[in-house]
Amino acid sequence: MTKRIVPLMLIMVLVLLAPSLAGQEKSQITVKNSEVNNGVLIITVQEAQKTFELRCNKGMSGCTAPQPGSYVMVTLPKNWGAYDCTNVELYPGGTETSSNEKIGNYCLITK
Repeated sequence: MTKRIVPLMLIMVLVLLAPSLAGQEKSQITVKNSEVNNGVLIITVQEAQKTFELRCNKGMSGCTAPQPGSYVMVTLPKNWGAYDCTNVELYPGGTETSSNEKIGNYCLITK
């Protein structure tokens, strides 16, 4: 009996998570510069003609300052991530996104 329940539970979890995972948006961005202000890493980013910021708390896991250049930004589904905002992950530009290549986790601040 329990041998049947485990695969069924796994299928149910995958079905429930599928819409959340599909909600991820990828976009090409350019990191212009970064600075630390009162323990907060602030990264200035440009996407097409829009400029915005990525922020994270210095010293937190996944808070790293990327070098200026091209990157892929993945917007995480609502309520995912470490921050109480729109959470994004940054990956090297022109590559497939995988957790092995992830540069960091950030809070997206639009201006």
